Amino acid sequence: MPIGSALNSSAGEPPSRAALRGARRVLVKAGTSVVANADGRPSLTRLGAIAEQIAELTREGVEVIFVSSGAVGMGKRHLRKQSRMKMSFNDLHHNRTDSSSVLGTSPPLSRGSGLIGSESFVSLLQLSQIENKACPQQKKKQYDSACAAAGQFEMMNLYSSLFDQCEISASQILVTQTDFQDEFRTRNLTYAVDRLLSLGIVPIINENDAVSANQGYTAADVFSDNDSLAALCARTFNAEVVLLLTDVGGVYDKPPSEKGSKLLSLYKKDSSEVAIGEKSNQGRGGMSSKIDAALAAVEPGSRCNACVVAAGSDLDTIRATLSQKYDPSFGAPRGTLFVTPGTDLEVQALKEQKAEDSAVTSSAASGGDSASDEARRMAIAARDEARKLQALPHEERRAVLYAVADALLENESSLLDANQLDLADAEKDAIDLPLIKRLKLTHEKLSTLAAGIRQIADAPDPLGVVKSKRELADGLVLDLITVPIGVLMIIFESRPDSMPQISALALASGNGLLLKGGKEAFRSNAALHSVIGDAVEKGSGGKIKRDIIALVTSRGQVADMLGLDDVIDLVIPRGSNALVSYIKSNTRIPVLGHADGVCHVYVDSTAKGDDAAKLIVDAKTDYPSACNAVETVLLHEETLNNGVAMKVLMALRLAGVKCLGGPRAMKSGLCDVPAEKLKCEYGDLTCMIEVVTNMDEAIDWIHRHGSGHTESIVCSEDCDAGEEFLRRVDAACVFKNASTRFADGYRFGLGAEVGISTGRIHSRGPVGVEGLLTTKWQLRSSKGIHYVGEYGGENPTKTYTHKDLM
Repeated sequence: MPIGSALNSSAGEPPSRAALRGARRVLVKAGTSVVANADGRPSLTRLGAIAEQIAELTREGVEVIFVSSGAVGMGKRHLRKQSRMKMSFNDLHHNRTDSSSVLGTSPPLSRGSGLIGSESFVSLLQLSQIENKACPQQKKKQYDSACAAAGQFEMMNLYSSLFDQCEISASQILVTQTDFQDEFRTRNLTYAVDRLLSLGIVPIINENDAVSANQGYTAADVFSDNDSLAALCARTFNAEVVLLLTDVGGVYDKPPSEKGSKLLSLYKKDSSEVAIGEKSNQGRGGMSSKIDAALAAVEPGSRCNACVVAAGSDLDTIRATLSQKYDPSFGAPRGTLFVTPGTDLEVQALKEQKAEDSAVTSSAASGGDSASDEARRMAIAARDEARKLQALPHEERRAVLYAVADALLENESSLLDANQLDLADAEKDAIDLPLIKRLKLTHEKLSTLAAGIRQIADAPDPLGVVKSKRELADGLVLDLITVPIGVLMIIFESRPDSMPQISALALASGNGLLLKGGKEAFRSNAALHSVIGDAVEKGSGGKIKRDIIALVTSRGQVADMLGLDDVIDLVIPRGSNALVSYIKSNTRIPVLGHADGVCHVYVDSTAKGDDAAKLIVDAKTDYPSACNAVETVLLHEETLNNGVAMKVLMALRLAGVKCLGGPRAMKSGLCDVPAEKLKCEYGDLTCMIEVVTNMDEAIDWIHRHGSGHTESIVCSEDCDAGEEFLRRVDAACVFKNASTRFADGYRFGLGAEVGISTGRIHSRGPVGVEGLLTTKWQLRSSKGIHYVGEYGGENPTKTYTHKDLM
């Protein structure tokens, strides 16, 4: 069954809720309080949202049965309007002043009005004025089936218009109890529903109140309201999931109007914690009837395994609950879930309920949910899991990395789907093109990420590597070994591909990880985090929890987390200059990163034109928004005479690059548009061209206007200038006859990188596993105990040897 088979396919939401998305036939029921406003008029906003979401499901291939209330309410309003149009002024005045007419004891209405005065008609006209103290028998007596007849027509006209706008066809089916009691009728009804659904037509089902008149229902009846009708239809017509839309968020432990009431995410049949509040003044049902209907829908013996009671006022409830694709922007699961007893779905839902209860208790004990509190809890949990990871043999840690690499490719479709949603929002919000390019995930990117992670896994064990060994004295040896830094916090903007790289390096180096991604990649980050977390637990055989890599999703300020210097050991920002600069200025935690990626390529007088053109076009166009893309091309003045400069400029322009001119380039006529700034990270198909007298001037320019990221020279292979450039240029990466795009952890053979550091302490350039390690000293005695008193004083018994052993 689709629902059961989807239990393990959750990504970013509870598996029990993700399972509902596997349903191929669903039933949605909208109550009167959802369909109509308090004044009885149809709610066009809610009805429009319902039609739109049902249309979305239909286009996704889901068959939707729609049970709608509201016909009687619409009919009452319609008949009141018509009756007043027919009545004379005197008749209307008489009915307002003679209260006895409400109960039908007044003389018949004047026939001059064109209407036959009847008790039934008078009761209809005055139905809204009936006193609450009237007995149930009197209220039923004043019920008029004409309301249903008029209301059904008006309601279906409205639904027809709404579904037409969505390019979806709808049909009407009116039923009575007899249709479910008579086998022949039931068989014909089932065929009609199946046939309509197979053609993509939405059947709208309601009770035929014009015939049944809603009279005489008892507990023994087949159905007594549209809630129980919905449950009956779900079981009869083989719906797999039912969604009951009501005027509250779901089932609460006490009336939702009371302070402190709690929404139940899962309803347990033997639950004693539910209290029913007052029924809505619209419709016949109430929360009690919805609970009964939900329980009836999921009773064993039919294909219906799940029912959700949720708020119809939430205009995203249907898609958030039943859409085939999960979107993290849906937020928390809607409403209260009912499941069939004894099923795998129930087992999973109970497991989640237990975890939720535990989380609530933990949250209450911690006393807050601010961004910093959340980050603190996550950092502590990540450190605990990292220490467990460090204790595992290298082969077991390697298996975790292989599992992550495999998971990226196995879940490619869901990851790209989530990324497409982010891209759509980014384009809608008119985000800059360079950011959109960084945001985009592709098959090639995921394949490269997976290959890089396997490369990391295949590398020798980075932990416990002896960096130095020294004998301090006879029998006393001191080792310096590599160990993890501890807990890393990575803050990045629109670079979802950063997460797998960073996660793999953290796992390989035994560090805990705290991630804070940008809102523009929210869905992509959530999907990636879920996939990686599952892989960590699977690859470690459950020895390491997913808590080792935490994703902070709170909207709290980054500044709150930057104050956690007692639980976070290193911050690595990846993103814009503004982000990196802000972080460096607002935390006491050590920061590893770079603020700018202003890279240069210097074309020497000895360079060949074709070689220079190919290298520079690659450095600019391979990935223009990357931090290692070239932003400024420095041309030796001799290249203007030997044709090299012209070849470079033509190649760039043919590749679609906009070339801005520096002062000398403008004077030389190489460019038409001057550069506004001499130091700029364009991040797109734009670069600056400048002319220099010689290499000395080029190096001075780079030191003055560069960012210390990556600099490259193009020259002849036997030219001394190449080696001199490599030696003299002060930058994290300096290349000879190689594109600046090689400044990358994967291309360096590091497997991946957490970023590129332009600092001078700890690590510089692409930061791989080694950059996430620190050291510790281990002192071992092989000959008894040692204490410093033996090595000092007037008569020392032992002496230092201080002999290097490696």
